[in-house]
Amino acid sequence: MGIFDFLSGQFIDVIHWTDDTRDTMVWRFEREGHEIKYGAKLTVRESQAAVFVHEGQLADVFTPGLYMLETNNMPIMTTLQHWDHGFQSPFKSEIYFVSTNRFTDLKWGTKNPIMLRDPEFGPTRIRAFGTYSIKVVDPALFLKEIVGTDGEFTMDEISFQIRNIIVQEFSRAISKAGIPVLDMAANTAEVGKLIAQAIDPVIKGYGLSLPELYIENISLPPAVEKALDDRTSRGITGNLDDFMKYKAAEAMGQGGAMDDAMGMGMGAAMGMAMGNQMGGAAPTNPWAAQPAQAAPMAPPPPPVEHVWHIAENGATKGPFSKADLGRMAAGGDLTRETHVWTPGQDGWMKAGDVQELAQLFTIMPPPPPPAG
Repeated sequence: MGIFDFLSGQFIDVIHWTDDTRDTMVWRFEREGHEIKYGAKLTVRESQAAVFVHEGQLADVFTPGLYMLETNNMPIMTTLQHWDHGFQSPFKSEIYFVSTNRFTDLKWGTKNPIMLRDPEFGPTRIRAFGTYSIKVVDPALFLKEIVGTDGEFTMDEISFQIRNIIVQEFSRAISKAGIPVLDMAANTAEVGKLIAQAIDPVIKGYGLSLPELYIENISLPPAVEKALDDRTSRGITGNLDDFMKYKAAEAMGQGGAMDDAMGMGMGAAMGMAMGNQMGGAAPTNPWAAQPAQAAPMAPPPPPVEHVWHIAENGATKGPFSKADLGRMAAGGDLTRETHVWTPGQDGWMKAGDVQELAQLFTIMPPPPPPAG
């Protein structure tokens, strides 16, 4: 080996890192005993930072860009090495590349139920899970507090700790928020913001930030879910009772109209008989000419109202009565394209294709009263 080959093997002229993984947070530039040449080129790509560690001490941090390693852009290293102006000897330092991009679609969830006091159900338990993203905002602090001397630090090595912090702060935030469990599903965005705000000061001490946190689901214990189902069933039963009373009253009104029509028919028959008698026709018995009238039949029992379920965004809602659907159609929450289902129906159908519901979209209000 010639002297020039030896020197070229001892000195490193180009320092860079190309990450071909999706979970590496920190990677140490492997020197293998090589010295770094004074004036070498350092390339730091976007979403990266380079941290120099000299003899166990944190030195300079480089953000994205191309650098010549000299005294003018390595102030901390210059101080540690006691370099005077123009010092050009090789030096040995550890270089850690830190990924500063977002690590997304990370999972979190409550391993055990969370106890809280609900204003309606009293003490109860809930479970929750979702996703979050994380980002290194202070590479030097992250290297000091979390990574240490690990030559290749991945997201898996810290995700468990971050999940524990999220669950802990979720428990605190959800207890202080005072949101009823029945309203949590409609307020997941607000709850997520509360949790992210509570977690941010904690993970800032590690050099990290939490740009996003999403709650995908909040579930209740089976006993509470059963109580909600029972309450819904009772509400539907109450609506059916009112509907049956209305139908019975309507049937009675129709029976009275039939009685009036029969009375008018009898009067007409008597008038015709009197006219024939005055014209010289043989008197006839108007009652004999009419068939015997049967006793009025009792109206049939009112039909049982169907209860309906609605499919939206891959989830089902309901059950709802037809009156509920009418109010939803009036408010624009139910359209002809909404998929509905009722027991006995062959699969989901569009509301506009169901004969019983099509009339909900054709009823128009009467004209407004005149002004003044």
